[in-house]
Amino acid sequence: MVGSGEIVASAFRQGLMVPAFNIPYLPMVKPVVQAVADEDAFAFIAVARPEWIKFEAIGPAAVAEEFAKWEDPEHVRLHLDHVPVLDEDGLHVDFIPIFREAIALGYQSIMIDASRLDLDGNIQATRQVADMAHAAGIACEAELGAILGHEAGPLPSYDQLFASGMGFTDVAEAERFVQEAGCDWLSVAIGSVHGAISGAAKNKQKIEARLNLEHLKRLRQATGIPLVLHGGSSVKRDMLLSAVELGIAKVNVATEIRQAYEAVLREGGQVAEAQQTVYDCTIWLLRDYFAISGTSQCLTTQA
Repeated sequence: MVGSGEIVASAFRQGLMVPAFNIPYLPMVKPVVQAVADEDAFAFIAVARPEWIKFEAIGPAAVAEEFAKWEDPEHVRLHLDHVPVLDEDGLHVDFIPIFREAIALGYQSIMIDASRLDLDGNIQATRQVADMAHAAGIACEAELGAILGHEAGPLPSYDQLFASGMGFTDVAEAERFVQEAGCDWLSVAIGSVHGAISGAAKNKQKIEARLNLEHLKRLRQATGIPLVLHGGSSVKRDMLLSAVELGIAKVNVATEIRQAYEAVLREGGQVAEAQQTVYDCTIWLLRDYFAISGTSQCLTTQA
């Protein structure tokens, strides 16, 4: 079976992308996997720490157990997303045991998020986790820069954030980071934002984000490795597709499918109805937004 690292590297070489669909509620796994298979696309089923702390994913073991029921190696792999060293509430996380558990459970790639540390601290934490991942034969993702949205409280206006480049990944730092940290993929900040996960804002529609494509070009040249876009929901489509051509090989999607699921239940619908809505939303994303239907074989066939 072709590994997740090889699949994302293949996407990077071909100017394609792999979506990672985040799972805050366990019943969402089935419709997402079904949609990806029905569209003959390829995607990651992902869970991040906030999804078992602030939602109902329970934990890495519960998601792995649910994933095993619907696993389809030609179309999906299991990814551990966003495990922070310092979380969105400013709390330190005992992150190493989480990664050990995920590796033992068979997760096929993992992400360490030490982006709230200084550069040296981020490199040190990422190197530690990358070494663990590589010893297990799996890929490691890291993050550099500040992709805002998960933090509690209001953000500055989006136009202000984008115009100022606040939190954008520094090109010189990125070059040093990939040389020293040992990650396989790097999540970069170029204009996208995470969906809110706290308070009333978590149900509000995300702003339509833009991407600084010139900055992305510089980051690709400096790093030479597959780049990742977090906060992929509600990014301007033409910019997202251009970003894929410029080195974004993995795009995370959470808010789009989470809010679709929650809305049905909030209005009195049943879980099966919410699952159907997630399936329909995922089909739309794969076919109409990302335009990656039929690309599975391009990524999963060993070169």
